[in-house]
Amino acid sequence: MRNIYFVENFLQDFRFGFRMLRRNPGFSFLAILCLTLGIGANAAVFSWIEGVLFRPFPAVVHQDRMVSYIATKPGRFDKGEGNLGYDDVSWLDFLDFQRECTLFDWFIADHITGATFNVADRAEYATGSLVSSNYFDALGIHPILGRGFRPDEDWGRNGHPVTVISYWLWKQRFHSDPNIVGQKLLMRTVPYTIVGVAPDGFYGTFVGYPMQFWVPASMQENFVGNNYKLENRGDGWIEGYARLKPGITIEQAQAEISAVAKRLENRYPSTNRGRGVRLFPLWKTPFNQAGTLAPTLGISLAAVFLVLLIACANVSSLLLVRSLARQHEITVRLALGSRRGRLLRQLITEGLILSLIAGSCALVLAYFCRNLMAIFFPQSSVVATNLSGNIDWRVMAFSIVICLVSTLMFALIPAFQTSKLDIAGALKSESSTSFGNRAKSRIRSALVLAQVALSFILVVGGALLVQSLRRLGSADPGFPPENIITTIFDLRDAGYDAARAKRFRDDLLERVKAIPGVVSASFVRIRPFSYQGYFSAPIAVDGYEPGPDEKPSVLYNQVSPGYFENIRIPIVSGREFTRNDNENSFPAAIVNEQMVARYWHGVDPVGKRIQVNDKWMQVVGVAKTAKYVSFTELPRPFLYVCMGQFPVVTSYLMIRTAQLPGAMSSALAHEVHSLDGGLALEEVITLREHMNRSALSTQKIVVALLSIFGAIALLLAAVGLYGVMSYAVSQSKRELGLRMALGAGAAHLFRTVMLHGLLLSVGGVVVGSVAAMFLTRLIAVGSLLYEVNPRSPMAFGIASLVMIMIAIAACFTPAWQAARTDPVRVLRE
Repeated sequence: MRNIYFVENFLQDFRFGFRMLRRNPGFSFLAILCLTLGIGANAAVFSWIEGVLFRPFPAVVHQDRMVSYIATKPGRFDKGEGNLGYDDVSWLDFLDFQRECTLFDWFIADHITGATFNVADRAEYATGSLVSSNYFDALGIHPILGRGFRPDEDWGRNGHPVTVISYWLWKQRFHSDPNIVGQKLLMRTVPYTIVGVAPDGFYGTFVGYPMQFWVPASMQENFVGNNYKLENRGDGWIEGYARLKPGITIEQAQAEISAVAKRLENRYPSTNRGRGVRLFPLWKTPFNQAGTLAPTLGISLAAVFLVLLIACANVSSLLLVRSLARQHEITVRLALGSRRGRLLRQLITEGLILSLIAGSCALVLAYFCRNLMAIFFPQSSVVATNLSGNIDWRVMAFSIVICLVSTLMFALIPAFQTSKLDIAGALKSESSTSFGNRAKSRIRSALVLAQVALSFILVVGGALLVQSLRRLGSADPGFPPENIITTIFDLRDAGYDAARAKRFRDDLLERVKAIPGVVSASFVRIRPFSYQGYFSAPIAVDGYEPGPDEKPSVLYNQVSPGYFENIRIPIVSGREFTRNDNENSFPAAIVNEQMVARYWHGVDPVGKRIQVNDKWMQVVGVAKTAKYVSFTELPRPFLYVCMGQFPVVTSYLMIRTAQLPGAMSSALAHEVHSLDGGLALEEVITLREHMNRSALSTQKIVVALLSIFGAIALLLAAVGLYGVMSYAVSQSKRELGLRMALGAGAAHLFRTVMLHGLLLSVGGVVVGSVAAMFLTRLIAVGSLLYEVNPRSPMAFGIASLVMIMIAIAACFTPAWQAARTDPVRVLRE
């Protein structure tokens, strides 16, 4: 045997391993199933990380060198203000970065926007991007029909109404028309010429927001604001990307672009004072879903790693118990001269076979789960592609590594235990007992205990997140959102200007208030808890002296008269807006209590002046501080201006009524068509549903994923406990029969087996509780717990109860089999 080559030995071990698996189909199926779930869950999550965070843009080349960039504002990085420390980059600054930065291949400008297409009697909203002309060339995207944008299409105020549409839009709306190039697409009252069709699978550069069309930067005024921003250095609108040159680190690039930003600050102090630029890797991009999903996927990766450990412990337990059945075979092989090293290699090879089969099945499982993330974003039918996992060679390599590591994890302990077998002692005894072999029993018990402990941690984490989700669902946003129905009116696409839009809103409000069941109604430019960001404006407050590097600014919203009464945000001082606050009166503003505390140091500001966007306004009221973006935000300064003095075209209607959205939608559509038969009504939903969609989506994803992985962990733990107890009972039939022959009753044997399994589970719960005390704090640090103690007794109690119930279910059948042992038949065998 010593003269046989290693490869021949290895092939022989493989053939023998396959024969052993075929001879034990039940064990093989159970072990492969456990490993498939463990490895498959890891491969699926890693494919999501690869496809959503690291390489989120299909067909884009060299994503490993791509970074996002965004402007920074001084003194605005406190936790309560989220991303308010960031601002959009101006077009002129973007051009300077292109010219002066030498460590970058390219910069592109990007801005998310949208337009409404009328389909039948309803409006269909499509998300799009306003981009620089080098967008498609820089990303390496080649339209399947037509072309991208030319350099000259960056310039000329609204002079290039051309668009590239997505493959999905071309296929669904235009029925794959091969002659689509040259046709017109009406967006925001402007007919755009379709010049190209993007390739299948490319949906732009905003994670979670699939783009359906792209327009050049020269058309900015038609989509973003009412002024031309391409000649204004102080007016930012770009959320862009850049690609580093080969070999350049993000730290080197950050140093260069910061130096350029400092030079721009010195050249243009009036617009760039205190303004910098920050680079982010793609997975940390702050202006799309990547930054939101990163913590979720991080927790998911930690959860599936625990699942893998449980699966490996499970298979180790099964292999260790199965080694008892092979004890005679292994003893004979050792007695006939087989070396212990060769025997050890054989047993590890059998484990490798299990891993390879399970790894192949796991990749198939990961492939079918690659679009699981999209289930939580049902608003768009194309999100599935935009948030799909990416199973490329990296995921394959990761899965192979998991297979190899898991082989070592679950195969080494049983292999070493078996190779240490005492030949003389084993040959003297033809029988074996599971409960009597203390050394192996301790190892099996430790493995089962580890499974229960790891499962307990996942169940505790899930229980904490469910508690947090329930708290968020009933949290107080500063106003009662119940009985409020909302919808959007984007009148720009219908050709309305600001004056005509104001008349339409006034007329519609009168009609809506007359609908039976309507208590009140009002308009707001941006509804609370919206994906769309609020406007930010520089301010100057009489009597407030800013710091040397401070450039005070505040978020603001435009609301119609009656808004505060309608949404029921209390006015604590002064008055609400009225119809007298119009274009002919002095501009009025309402500030919240937090703004009073910061800029007036608690003194009532009613009657005082504030400068907003270089326009002086008078404070006429103080509103109670509410929540504006999320339930978890800290109090922040906020300002309201009157829609009658600052007309807008696009706004949201807020209706307070006890009617359901379906009934109100019909009545509202009737009134809208009475005013303008060409307008289509968009989605009518409750404000609570809108808030849950935007503010609770991350929590729901985490809860759903952790529930799935927790269920897998519980299944594996139950299977492992059942397998160990079942094998233990089957290998101890002689011992159990002997006990019954000496007077032990069936009830006694039932209690013995049940007690053994329950003690293991209780031990696992204790160990898991200690570990969970530390690990659950990571969830709290990640801002995923809202008003929930990470050491909540309720969560720990629920998890303990679940684990005990799982243990009872897993141990019941083996205990019942032990109680039904026939001592006469067993002792005769």
